[in-house]
Amino acid sequence: MREIFYKYKQAIFRFLGAMMLVFGVVAHFWSVPKEGFSENDIAAANVARMEASVMVESNSKQKQKADASKFVEELKNTQEKQQEQFTIISIIFGVIFLLYSFILKHDSEQ
Repeated sequence: MREIFYKYKQAIFRFLGAMMLVFGVVAHFWSVPKEGFSENDIAAANVARMEASVMVESNSKQKQKADASKFVEELKNTQEKQQEQFTIISIIFGVIFLLYSFILKHDSEQ
């Protein structure tokens, strides 16, 4: 197994670098927020408006809803930051692997 790795080391690093770079770029552009609102956001806003107009609840229940919504927003923000950091790290490692494969001296005999 080690001999196969040493024999095809340059090709392996190029393949890994290209795949990580492509994956990072695709994931980045896939996760970039779109302009406007998605259908889910519009539906959630409509449901929230209907609930607010129909239901009249005590202040304690409204405070609990507000606390839960803050938690959900914080969770979404954290997930977005983690995904952005993951795509950036993937792109960086892809570039490093590609550069290393081109700098790497090709040893024909070891």
